[in-house]
Amino acid sequence: MISVNINSHLKKGITMKNLTLVMSLLFASFINADHHLSAENEVLSSLDTYFNARNAQDFETVVSLESKSGTYGTNSDGSFHKPLLQNSIDNWKNTNQGGITNVFYPEAIQISDDVVYVRFYFEGVVEDDSNAYDYRTRVTMNWVKEDGKWVVKTQHYSPASYGGVHRTQKADFEE
Repeated sequence: MISVNINSHLKKGITMKNLTLVMSLLFASFINADHHLSAENEVLSSLDTYFNARNAQDFETVVSLESKSGTYGTNSDGSFHKPLLQNSIDNWKNTNQGGITNVFYPEAIQISDDVVYVRFYFEGVVEDDSNAYDYRTRVTMNWVKEDGKWVVKTQHYSPASYGGVHRTQKADFEE
């Protein structure tokens, strides 16, 4: 019976090779070439947009990429978790430091249909008034899907000195 079905498909122009190809393409549609699920790629793209907007001081975009119900965070100064924060454009204008910071080695892992865990290194030079300071930290975030869009729900920053083997300098960020 099986050989009859295969033979009938072969007569219709579908070979075993083509059948294998079709099945492979169906499976591959779930995973991209970089081995990330589509949600993970979407979050990595949003992560890039989020931090580029922070560098550009485009706080409207920053706030649009944060949970409408608020975010939870922990600063890299070693303090414990901050209470739920409802960020606004004005809040970002009043608390943002200048300078340029960059995301390095981001990894995204989808842990449920509507949650993606992200971790990366975040470093650069931050400025206040006329002083500039090296800034290095490890970051973990949880991005959640709200109204069909990935947004930040939690952020945890922890100091990363890397053993003091490198001092951040301007040339680190030139292309």
